[in-house]
Amino acid sequence: MRPLSEYIDELRSLDQNNIGSWPTWAYGLAISVVSLVIMLIAAWYFVLPKRDALADARHQESQLKESFRVKQAMVANLGAYRDQLATMQTEFGNLLAQLPSKTEVPSLLRDVSQTRSANGLDEELFKPEPEVTKDFYAVLPNDLIVTGDFHHFATFVSDVAALPRIVTISNVHIRPVGKSSRHAAQSEQGKGPLRMSLTASTYRYLGDTTGTQDHGKDGKGKS
Repeated sequence: MRPLSEYIDELRSLDQNNIGSWPTWAYGLAISVVSLVIMLIAAWYFVLPKRDALADARHQESQLKESFRVKQAMVANLGAYRDQLATMQTEFGNLLAQLPSKTEVPSLLRDVSQTRSANGLDEELFKPEPEVTKDFYAVLPNDLIVTGDFHHFATFVSDVAALPRIVTISNVHIRPVGKSSRHAAQSEQGKGPLRMSLTASTYRYLGDTTGTQDHGKDGKGKS
């Protein structure tokens, strides 16, 4: 086997203008080097840029698969969603049926007053407050002050809650009617008169633009 130095000396003596005269091993080595350079250049300009595109494509594929999985589950449950929507619409209509129309508000307030009277409570104040507008409904608060005892207060609140239209009671404050120690002691024992102040609020659907609501008759709301 020839020493490496001879190969190196022979490479230095090669005539670049007469490649055909090169020995076989030098000719093969040159072809290998040129091929390697060509492959490196091709990889640098063509393969490496495609790696980023491939990574983006794989990421997009993963997102599309996840989107398909979610949509497939939604389609599979479409029937259940429709049934749930129908139930929600029915429940919403039932709730709207419990809201008074503009023309029904006065009669509802009379019902509250009659409930107060039926429970033996004396009315000191019944003051409608300005309407408060919310997202899709309006609140109609009414300040009320009555006198009586604990039992009558409890039955009054229970009867108001049982009215066919929605009425909520808030800001409840109960205190003795008299200021003397004797009245206070009697009130604590449940014997003396008490004064209860509260806010009774009802609600009106803002979709009620005609002043009447057919859902008050047939139990179905209009939107």
